[in-house]
Amino acid sequence: VLRHISMAHLLDKLKPLQKLPLVLRWVKEQASILRPENIHLCDGSESEFKQICENLVDKGCLTKLNQSLRPNSYLARSDPQDVARVEKQTFICSRNEIDAGPTNNWMEPSKMKDILRPLLKDAMKGRTMYIIPYCMGPLGSPFSKIGLEITDSPFVVANMKIMSRMGQPVLDELQANDDFVTGVHTVGSPLDKGEKDVHWPCNPNKYIVHFPEEEAIYSYGSGYGGNALLGKKMLGYGGNALLGKKCFALRIASNIGRNEGWLAEHMLIVGITNPEGEKKYICAAFPSACGKTNLAMLEPTLPGWKVETVGDDIAWMRPGVDGRLYAINPENGFFGVAPGTSYNSNANAMKCMESGSLFTNVALTDDGDVWWEGMTKEPPPHLIDWQGKDWTPASPKPAAHPNSRFTVPISQCPSKDPSWEDPNGVPIDAILFGGRRQSNVPLVCEAFNWTHGTYMGASISSEQTAAAEGKVGSLRHDPFAMLPFCGYNMGDYFTQWLNMKHQLTNPPKIYTVNWFRKDSSGNYLWPGFGENIRVLKWIFDRTNGSASAVDTPIGLIPRSNGLDLPEGFKKESYDELFHIDPEKWLGEIEETRNYFSKFTRFPSRLAGQMEDLEARLNKALKAKGQ
Repeated sequence: VLRHISMAHLLDKLKPLQKLPLVLRWVKEQASILRPENIHLCDGSESEFKQICENLVDKGCLTKLNQSLRPNSYLARSDPQDVARVEKQTFICSRNEIDAGPTNNWMEPSKMKDILRPLLKDAMKGRTMYIIPYCMGPLGSPFSKIGLEITDSPFVVANMKIMSRMGQPVLDELQANDDFVTGVHTVGSPLDKGEKDVHWPCNPNKYIVHFPEEEAIYSYGSGYGGNALLGKKMLGYGGNALLGKKCFALRIASNIGRNEGWLAEHMLIVGITNPEGEKKYICAAFPSACGKTNLAMLEPTLPGWKVETVGDDIAWMRPGVDGRLYAINPENGFFGVAPGTSYNSNANAMKCMESGSLFTNVALTDDGDVWWEGMTKEPPPHLIDWQGKDWTPASPKPAAHPNSRFTVPISQCPSKDPSWEDPNGVPIDAILFGGRRQSNVPLVCEAFNWTHGTYMGASISSEQTAAAEGKVGSLRHDPFAMLPFCGYNMGDYFTQWLNMKHQLTNPPKIYTVNWFRKDSSGNYLWPGFGENIRVLKWIFDRTNGSASAVDTPIGLIPRSNGLDLPEGFKKESYDELFHIDPEKWLGEIEETRNYFSKFTRFPSRLAGQMEDLEARLNKALKAKGQ
């Protein structure tokens, strides 16, 4: 019997769940543990979203922005202690430690449950428990998966409304005996009767926990988007609460995909159309700060070419009956980093947020709009910073938090692809992997075959910068850009990729790209941004056999006249962009071999690819010496 809610009142609140006994039983179990003051079953309507946002404004949790400048948009400021990643407190609690692998924090499931049990007891006292039925992927799609998130944060409800398909339409889709992924999120800040709430409740003790065999997620202590949007992948403080983000869409989904024979990937999806009207789709995986969102919303500089956005962050890919690979974007919105985004760097992203947007930890202008570093050439003379303090250009700290965020619906994106919600997905012709490399890695390189391409994805790395931990210039590996988000043993994940070729008779071509190579003076050799369409054009033409390439020890690259270069682009810059030094690459192989030695269950087929690459480089070095 619930202490705060009479059983009759509870059942009345949950009437829409009567036809879903598994859901009803789970919700009742959680309510008996969390003991909320009230229960709200989210219907996903616009009126519900508006009411929640207005209630948060009344409580001081949100600031309503100037409606003439930024209609239907709001600003949230988190607790300064609730802005950081909680990777050390993020766990994969598989039954066997080896199934989590060496790249994940692991704890035995029963031990973790012993830790969570007292934390969750009465955790929602004095608060409303929101029940969010949500769908990752288009409703009715064979790709899609349904989740149920319980949260005591109305801010999370508002974000989930944008980031997922949620509410009554999801319940209508769910059948009585259907499986669903469960997620419990609480800010971990119960309220005694008469106790005044704070504007951003949270708890310094934080946990993000995945039980892959149970397809269950728990998030405790954080109110920030990525730690509570459990369907999201969980990145930074933005990943602590949106359980549909990386938690479900990557960590849990990667496990489901392994069992069902598909891939959940940290990838953008775009459609590219040439001047003749031919269209192809590509996926691309990049670690953070490598131009992923800009590529997802690229504005091409080549006349007649068009790039359209299916998704900017996550791709679920599975083989089709025709032997091709098909992908959907499981998300319904963009959850992007604000600093550095401008009309110059990403006009489509800026247009997305002109209305109907939620902002977190950006600055507030004197006329009631938002601002962040990099948004304009010159900052305004006065702002209210992300902590609610006065700010001027002379202030020593940034006005917006470096990880400040915007949440906007994809439907508002001017570059959205007409097929972005196609329930059958879009056919993928090419897959790109990229890191931030100042040297050694050419602008673009095509894999010899699928197995070689898997090696390319597994060996992706970026060079450390002065702002990152570690020795400057040393390599920071991030295989497939999935290192923080793979929900099982990474060695098994590599094998899953290798085995995918057996399900594909017409697999995508695989490429590496590197927009960040520099000359000896430290200047970027390639202009990037909209000019990247020139690289995509070569890839596009390679997939239909109309562009030629040159064999090198590391893969296939364009011929000297193979790229449609910007006017005035120097030949020496082109040559440097594609220069391959066998000796330096042999050194890189040794470094990669040391990195791969950390993995358990590492597939011998990838080790064989490394040996083959080493042999080709030694042959090239010998020929060079002659």
